[in-house]
Amino acid sequence: MSPDRPVPRRLLPALTAPFVLAFALAQARAAPPLPAPAASSSGTVAAPAHPQVELKTSMGDIVVELFPDKAPKTVANFLQYVKDGFYDGTVFHRVIPGYLIQGGLYTRELRPKRTLPPIPDEANNGLSNLRGTLAAARGPDPDSATAQFFVNVVDNPRLDYIGNQNGMTWGYAVFGKVVKGMDVVDKIDNLPTGPQGPFIGDVPRPLVVIESAKVIGEAAHPVAEPVSPVTGQVPASAPAAKKKPAKH
Repeated sequence: MSPDRPVPRRLLPALTAPFVLAFALAQARAAPPLPAPAASSSGTVAAPAHPQVELKTSMGDIVVELFPDKAPKTVANFLQYVKDGFYDGTVFHRVIPGYLIQGGLYTRELRPKRTLPPIPDEANNGLSNLRGTLAAARGPDPDSATAQFFVNVVDNPRLDYIGNQNGMTWGYAVFGKVVKGMDVVDKIDNLPTGPQGPFIGDVPRPLVVIESAKVIGEAAHPVAEPVSPVTGQVPASAPAAKKKPAKH
C-alpha cells in the first residue's frame, strides 16, 4: 500500500499563527531556564536524547535526527539496521516528484535484502508527515514495517494516523527528520524516473546509492526490534494522482 499523491496543504489556518506565536512567547517568558546537559562520572557530556544518523549517498550527505521518545520501536529498529551495516549499498529505488523519496531495502541490482522481523506500527504518536520528516514504509498491514523508510518532500498530512479501523486510516509512523542535507533530498526528488528491474515506474535515473549509514557519536543502543517498508507498486494503469509509499 502506498500513500496517495496529496495536494500540499497547511494543517492550521494561517490566521491562527499570530495567536500561536503570542502564546508561545508568553510561555517562554514564564518557563524556567533549561538545565545544563548531564555529565557522566568521567566528566563527559551524556549522549543526546535524540540520536543522529548520517546517510552518505552518491548525491551527497543527509543527516537525520531520530525521535526515540515518540517512536521507540521504530527508532530502535532503524538503528539496528544502521549498526548492522544493512543500509550500506542499498538504494533509493522509489521517487515520486513533489511527494517522497523511498529506499532502504534494495541493492544496486534492485534485489531485496533479507530483513529482520516486522515491527508494530507507531503512527499514532502525534507526529505529522511534514516536509523533511522520516517515516517507516510498510504494506497493507500496519504492523509490517521492516527496513524501508521514506522522506517526505512536501507536507503529507494525509499519511498521518487517523484511526485504527484499517491500514488506510492507520497512517505511516514518523520517527525522525532531516536536519542536514534537505538540498540532497530535493536533488534526488528532481531526478527523472521510469521503469527498471522489477518495478513498473518511479525508479530514479541514475539510482541513488546509500554508500554508508552511521550513527553520529555515541548514540542510543537500539533494541532488537526491526522495521519493514511499504511495498507494492501501484499498477501502471492507476491514476497518477494517487499513490502511497508501497512495500516493494
